[in-house]
Amino acid sequence: MNVNRLGVFFLFFFLFIAVSGGVEAQQKQTTRTKTTTKKAPSKKTTGKKAPVRKPAAKKTTSKTPVKSKAQLEREKRENLRRIQEANRILEQTAQKKQASLGQLNVIKEKITVQKGMIRNISSEINYLNKDLSATEEKVGETQMNLARLKEEYAQLIYAASKSSNSYNKLMFLFASKSFNQMMRRMSYLRQYTEARKKQAAAIERTQQNLSQHLSTLTTQKQKKKSLLSVQLQENKNLLSMRDEQDQVVQQLSLQEQSLKQEVEKRQEAVRKLDRLIENLVREEIARAARAAEAAARAKAAREAAAAAKAGKPVPTPSDDDEPAAPRSSNKVALTPEGELVSSNFAGNKGKFAWPVERGFISQRFGRHAHPVLKGVVIENRGLDIQTGANEKVRTIFGGKVLAVQTIPGMNNIVMIQHGEYFTVYAKLRSVNVTEGQQLDAKDVIGTVYTDQEGTSELQFQIWKNQTNLNPEGWLLRK
Repeated sequence: MNVNRLGVFFLFFFLFIAVSGGVEAQQKQTTRTKTTTKKAPSKKTTGKKAPVRKPAAKKTTSKTPVKSKAQLEREKRENLRRIQEANRILEQTAQKKQASLGQLNVIKEKITVQKGMIRNISSEINYLNKDLSATEEKVGETQMNLARLKEEYAQLIYAASKSSNSYNKLMFLFASKSFNQMMRRMSYLRQYTEARKKQAAAIERTQQNLSQHLSTLTTQKQKKKSLLSVQLQENKNLLSMRDEQDQVVQQLSLQEQSLKQEVEKRQEAVRKLDRLIENLVREEIARAARAAEAAARAKAAREAAAAAKAGKPVPTPSDDDEPAAPRSSNKVALTPEGELVSSNFAGNKGKFAWPVERGFISQRFGRHAHPVLKGVVIENRGLDIQTGANEKVRTIFGGKVLAVQTIPGMNNIVMIQHGEYFTVYAKLRSVNVTEGQQLDAKDVIGTVYTDQEGTSELQFQIWKNQTNLNPEGWLLRK
């Protein structure tokens, strides 16, 4: 019986050594953790408790839809492209010593693009501010978690110090009233040791997360500083462009007499172009009506011949049997093929490629105040697209060349029919198509004319029958 008790005693003793070994190992880990925690980034190295940063307050955001970061990046690239393109065109117009409207148009385009770039940077900064707030919130939460973990760990250390010697642990085990209670107490000691290990590991992970968040925060602050610097420079560039615009306007105001003469010449050229287009459309409507009438008569004759051959009575033609196409119609009478072309043209609204590969809209559709002359209003029946010298002009859609004409002030003109739609390309230096020629989309029809001031500009119009349309809504947005 004494031998059995002695055996049980040694069994408990060895188990106790195993538990004690784990605890002592954990105490060494505790020492290492304390050393590590001292290296945690903080502003003060004193023994005082590190201040806990509160999470950043969430800012209220506007309900208006905002552009995504990908959209902002695309806009940024497009703005840079437009600025480079405008500079290239400006170099051409700036070769002339005297200021010109073409030069003024390019500067206005640059100002418009510059404003877009500044708005783009502001949006980037707004996104970055949100990212900064989110990162600061993460830093605050992580610091709070780290402080809580350290406090809990300190409590574990304090509790362990009370029973740190082997005698107390041995007494704790042998004070058990039964074998089962002793086993439970041994399990408790092991769990206690594991809890301290997990707590130390959690502290280490949290410190690593905090370090990463602080690094991200530093990077974001540096990026914001850089963006603010770029924004400041772009605002300076905008002021410089506005000064340049004012100088050109001032120089042009000294040329008031010549500008008035130029406006008169332009208005006369526009009137001649309008008359030409209206006459061509009217002639095409009449021609299509005659063709429709002829087709209707031919069809009636075929039907009558077929009826006579079959021995059926041939109906006597009456006034009601006349072809449906009226002679006074203001619309083009379309064949089935023409209807398909018109339908396809209308279906591509807003998707057409520009008639020139590079350039910008120097004057939009409709009535506009003259940029220099006070009280003078200019009416534009299409779009003026300013571009570089010798820029190739392309048709926006497949169709038939209806006319190739020349008008003073508009130079060479090409008019192309697309069913009941017509596109007009004016101010061409050269033309390489002929009347009646069938074209495909993006076929080159000529090159842009450059005037004496060095301005290369295309006049582009779209008509539906006899109605003038705004071309800007039909072209792809740049």
